[in-house]
Amino acid sequence: MGSAYLCGMSVPSIPGISYGDSSSFFILAGPCAIEGRDIALKTAETLKNISEELQIPLVFKGSYRKANRSRLDSFTGIGDETALKILKEVGETFKVPTVTDIHESAEAEMAAAYVDVLQIPAFLFRQTELLVAAANTGKWINIKKGQFAAANAMEHALVKCKESGNDNVMLTDRGNSFGYSDLIVDVRNIPEMQAFGAPVIMDVTHSLQQPNQSSGVTGGKPALIETIAKAAIAVGADGLFLETHPNPSEAKSDGANMLPLDQLKPLLVKLKRVREAIL
Repeated sequence: MGSAYLCGMSVPSIPGISYGDSSSFFILAGPCAIEGRDIALKTAETLKNISEELQIPLVFKGSYRKANRSRLDSFTGIGDETALKILKEVGETFKVPTVTDIHESAEAEMAAAYVDVLQIPAFLFRQTELLVAAANTGKWINIKKGQFAAANAMEHALVKCKESGNDNVMLTDRGNSFGYSDLIVDVRNIPEMQAFGAPVIMDVTHSLQQPNQSSGVTGGKPALIETIAKAAIAVGADGLFLETHPNPSEAKSDGANMLPLDQLKPLLVKLKRVREAIL
């Protein structure tokens, strides 16, 4: 399968993506997890309207299952098939591509029947069987860089997919571990990973997490979302990963670092200005 991305272009040719020929950055945006049909559709409608108004390419994101939880009583999902069907409905209703993460090889084919992009979580980016299974679906793949890994380690993950016959791969930076309970963003990771010939995304919201809290609930610094997003665009990131929710304080997962949905449009307006300034 030939690559649909040329180094230096911004928007990968994911099936169904709008404004693919623009010079804009693209966004993977949506709630952390699929909590229910109504909130997913409401969020997707708002995101679609913002995308059209600002002409920013959009991929709707939402985890159908949260496998990596700190505590046994943490929210993991509403059921795999139920959540995946909601993701499919979002894509068909609003004519946007969708992305969800997978955790085991057996999930790749199942999830691929419902979404357009398969995402490999940061903790799992070295799992060869998982990468090969995702590649074999023929879908676009978004591989997140491990918090513990250097940028150059991502070339090996990328090559595993390419040698499995799938060149349609994006790479995402989500910060580097800084001690036990914090993350720091090294923007050098962006051009270093772009040198491998893949679109590079900055995961803005997860890079502001504060893991390993004594409560067993991950903390965050959402007040710095604009700072990290501006820095990523200024450096030349192809896309941004932004988790957003109508009411983060009521979210069932990662509420501490999500962006309130009503703050997304003003942020994107500012980021478009940054993008235009560096072109």
